[in-house]
Amino acid sequence: MPNAILGPHLKSAIRNSAFLFIGCVLFHVAGTWNLPLVDRDEPRFAEASREMIERGDYIIPYFNNHFRFDKPPLTYWAQVASYRIFGENDFAARFPSAIAAALTALSIFAWGARIGTNRIGWWAAIIFTLSLQTFVHAKAAVADMWLVLFVTLAHCSGYELLGFSAERATSNAQRPTLNWFWWPMFYLSLAFAFLTKGPIGWAPFLTIGCALFFASEKQVAKRFKFLRGLALTVAVVALWGIPALTRTHGEFLTIGIGRHVIGRSFGAMEGHGANSFGVYLLLLPFYFVTLFASFFPWSIKLPWLAQRLWKERDKIDNYLLSGSAVIFVIFTLVKTKLPHYTLPVFPLLALLLARHLAAVQFSVRTFRKFAAVAAVLLLAMALLLPPFVARFFPAADLFKQSRSELVPEMEFGAVNFTEPSLVWYFRGRARGFMTTLRREKVEEFMEKAGPRFVIMPMDFAMSSPANGKRFSSHGFNIAKGKHVDLTLVLKPE
Repeated sequence: MPNAILGPHLKSAIRNSAFLFIGCVLFHVAGTWNLPLVDRDEPRFAEASREMIERGDYIIPYFNNHFRFDKPPLTYWAQVASYRIFGENDFAARFPSAIAAALTALSIFAWGARIGTNRIGWWAAIIFTLSLQTFVHAKAAVADMWLVLFVTLAHCSGYELLGFSAERATSNAQRPTLNWFWWPMFYLSLAFAFLTKGPIGWAPFLTIGCALFFASEKQVAKRFKFLRGLALTVAVVALWGIPALTRTHGEFLTIGIGRHVIGRSFGAMEGHGANSFGVYLLLLPFYFVTLFASFFPWSIKLPWLAQRLWKERDKIDNYLLSGSAVIFVIFTLVKTKLPHYTLPVFPLLALLLARHLAAVQFSVRTFRKFAAVAAVLLLAMALLLPPFVARFFPAADLFKQSRSELVPEMEFGAVNFTEPSLVWYFRGRARGFMTTLRREKVEEFMEKAGPRFVIMPMDFAMSSPANGKRFSSHGFNIAKGKHVDLTLVLKPE
């Protein structure tokens, strides 16, 4: 009898998981092939991954022939794998994020089912997938979705090690705690989260610390075997970290952690955040305000959820709230601020919302209608907007116009407009690296032997003595928020 019951249940679980994963991947990749990579982060990641392949060096990332210490390598490795399958293009650069988002939805679905029922799992996965910030970053060639995946897996594993599932099991159907599985999952997730985006990937440690502080059973901490677990996490990170530190003489640590982690904490980078203490204080509520746009359309239910949680909550609610609070507090205190930094909170919020909607017997029919409308609107945005806005991306447009004239041995330079998108698009054909030029050096650069081209502002190009075939583009510099008119002057030989 147990085998007869297990067979259909197992088949149903596999079928549901496959349906959710494939559906999420298809949803997230929609439109990614029509929109050029957005300056500055997407082209930086995409190009660094391509240079990994060119160099055959999968330890140290480079961008435009210079060290790129901004992020550890896991996202680059995922993009390299994608390039092997789909080639070096915009779609391939973004595809890993869609996979990470789909795996996150799958993790939320499984976790939600263990928290309560399959309905909670389904609803939580749908809420996460159809949130605006998830929709945006699941289509972006950046590291954020991989961080969300591993932080979610760590939180889920921590939940199991704390024994919440065992507490919920009935006397007639005890579910095994599977500590032999959840323990390595917890510490490996922390290791991979660090390899994705650095120390922020260890935020689940603070969540576990909060849970253990309020735990009535002090023996629970023994399940985590912290010393052995930390040794496992550090050992996995060290497989990459030691060669990276050795080969860069420690610069990966001093710049990657010093500038890009500590620097972001105490100062605004690239204009994102507060440059004065007064503005810093004004921006403290930043994420509590932007959450309503980032988590839209589900954010309309957050005031109701907050009211319910204020009146009554249990251990599971407290655990999910602690994980959310830890991430919110960290990024609230950090000076550099961007709306997507709190994305790792979304799986926890989705589970909280789904759990309480189910508790009040929220109509399944109403939820389906709401989700269907959100999905249709987001799909319409994904399919209709990219072709319309693509013409405002000057680097991609210039590349498209001049592609047939480019040859691999070409050198190229740029004046004033030196965004990473130029490197990504033009190095697809011209394998030389981009040189940043001053206006007075353009003529000298173009007179050198060999095929080459230079990209400059249109007004300067009109008075420039540089000779060659010309292509022009009007667009928008998204990184600086201003209109640009560019001219490409090309010398074929």
